[in-house]
Amino acid sequence: MASNRRSLRRGGGNRFAGSLTRLRISALPIAQCSLAAGIAWFVAHQLIGHVVPFFAPTAAVTTIGISLGGRLRRAVELVVGATVGVGVGDLFIRMVGTGSWQIALVVAVAMATAVLLNGGAAVAMQAASSAVLIAVLLPQGSTAPGDRMVDALVGGLVGIAVVATIPGNPVQRTRRQAGEILSIAASALRDCADGLLEQDAGPIRAALERARGTQSKLDALRGFVAGEQELARVSPLYWNSRRRLQRLAVIADPLDNAIRNIRVLLRRALTLVRDDEILNPGIIAEIRTLADAVDVLRTMVLADPGQDPTPETAQAALRKVAQGATPDMVADAGLSAHVVFAQLRSATVDLLQVAGTDRLSAMSWLPPTVNHPYVKPA
Repeated sequence: MASNRRSLRRGGGNRFAGSLTRLRISALPIAQCSLAAGIAWFVAHQLIGHVVPFFAPTAAVTTIGISLGGRLRRAVELVVGATVGVGVGDLFIRMVGTGSWQIALVVAVAMATAVLLNGGAAVAMQAASSAVLIAVLLPQGSTAPGDRMVDALVGGLVGIAVVATIPGNPVQRTRRQAGEILSIAASALRDCADGLLEQDAGPIRAALERARGTQSKLDALRGFVAGEQELARVSPLYWNSRRRLQRLAVIADPLDNAIRNIRVLLRRALTLVRDDEILNPGIIAEIRTLADAVDVLRTMVLADPGQDPTPETAQAALRKVAQGATPDMVADAGLSAHVVFAQLRSATVDLLQVAGTDRLSAMSWLPPTVNHPYVKPA
């Protein structure tokens, strides 16, 4: 009974600590949303003179949320969509009233207007939802014509201004995403080495599933880079981050290639174990060394300029892997062993590029191999 109580207390403590961590991470977006909502209401109510500017704080909070999750351009598009939807909805409901056919008509007109303005699907949907809100929830005649449209525009612009003036660090989120991907890659390679050493397919299968799950993270990384570059262009506080963001943008393709090669390596390692194919222990040691080098690379990506490990340190760790992948490791080996060996070399070349080495220089560190039908060139 006492042990159960202790377990419950530990579990409750862990949940509370996790909640505090989530709150700390969310502190900036919460502050941005609350500040933007207050400013939008003040501008629309006090400066412009609207009595109940409902759409001003609503549009401000919506814009902040979109900007935190994607590109600033999308936030601008959402502002346009909301403004068009509110304007069309307000105009049509004043003219034809509220009802089922009126709502159907106003949604069609709002979406068509958004499309004519060269808006995408998100803009059209935002226009439609804003028009429905006007048609269903808000009383007719409570504001002057056009006031709600102005409120939506004011709120959206205030939201964008708050994101540009008080942004999160535009480099931090991108680095954190890249670091998470590299962390998964390192642990997958380490589990692969363990599975190969013990001839156990379980750890390799689990590693392959984790590696497959990184594709959405890689796609999100590209979106983060594009969004943060836009943010750095409009926020004077982070103009000095533009060069670092450009460097982070350059690593997206080789990082994606490296993860794809690691996934192929894991699939072939799984086949190798299932087929009881003999593998040179040196390749297993190389896979483990590559996992350690990926950890160094991950720490480098997360480090601030001037901190250890430097790009040179990460490159040295990866060059050690490249130089150790000698062709004698697959002499007289089977198909799966050759594929594992080739993907190890290819992934190392890709990761060297992530560390800042150009592709030709990265390939030059690999010991030459004789042409073999099973070996994929790096």
